Amino acid sequence: MRAHGLLALLSAAAVLAGCAGTPPVTGIEPDPAPVVRTPPGEPAKPTPPPAARRGGGYYLDDGPGDNAPDDATLAAIPDAVPRDEPLHRFANRPYSALGMQFVPMTEAKPFRQRGRASWYGRKFHGQKTSSGEVYDMYAMTAAHATLPIPSYARVTHLASGRSVVVRVNDRGPFKPGRVIDLSWTAAAKLGYVNDGSAEVEVEAVFAEGSPGDLLARRAAGRPEVQRTPPVERSAAGDDVIAALSTEAAPTTADAGHWLQLGAFAGLENAQALSRRVVDGLVELADRVRVNSDGSRHRVQAGPFASREAAESAARLLRDRLGLDALLIAR
Repeated sequence: MRAHGLLALLSAAAVLAGCAGTPPVTGIEPDPAPVVRTPPGEPAKPTPPPAARRGGGYYLDDGPGDNAPDDATLAAIPDAVPRDEPLHRFANRPYSALGMQFVPMTEAKPFRQRGRASWYGRKFHGQKTSSGEVYDMYAMTAAHATLPIPSYARVTHLASGRSVVVRVNDRGPFKPGRVIDLSWTAAAKLGYVNDGSAEVEVEAVFAEGSPGDLLARRAAGRPEVQRTPPVERSAAGDDVIAALSTEAAPTTADAGHWLQLGAFAGLENAQALSRRVVDGLVELADRVRVNSDGSRHRVQAGPFASREAAESAARLLRDRLGLDALLIAR
């Protein structure tokens, strides 16, 4: 484990200060008692109290947090789902850290690497990553020195064969031999939290049918998969996808119209359907969720600001995935 985020890197920040727009540097293995410094202009943040230690693998001021999920909940957390996303405007520029130079990748292409993976937890929970996103130790994310931000990687624990897919949104680690830093949750799912680090293989993964996926399939000699063609315009000339992307969101979180895609007694079945929809219909990826109420787990998409937008999404689900949806108004 090592320090992460903007607050732990005064020395690296001094190196980077002359490069406007260089991504924040994170990911340095700290001394056993690291000193956290606050960059100029930012208020000092109180050091969190030590977490209850669950075995080795982290410093006393870091760890899994007081509300870490139990094993059953942890096992149900799904992998990150690869999506086509635009590259971050600043986080992929060349940068320096601890006297080392790094040139991040700026295109989607096959990538494979072996080395040790570490993890970071509660000490950095809620702080900004190199992408500007807030670090969530319970999400399936990772830091890598050169993979594009954002991008996705499959990380395989070589000793156990377990694999997870994570979204890369941060920079680091910079300790020699370390190739990736996983969130606490991703490391826990791989089973090396108490060890602190583990030998892994890192492989870039891509949204199915994307340019990176096509390149990876060609390199591996696998059949290429083309993306589903766009939905044809209706007789009235309205493009369904454009309507979904431009409609105004409801003013409250639960207001509006929803589509229910299925209800299950088992959470795993609900999550499987949710992943199927997200994988097959990127237009709805940000609207799909699993709502659990006691022993029932409902897969729903929404909210949509109008009945017409919800019905357009329902047609898209039926045409693309063969799924019938129940329209719910709240």
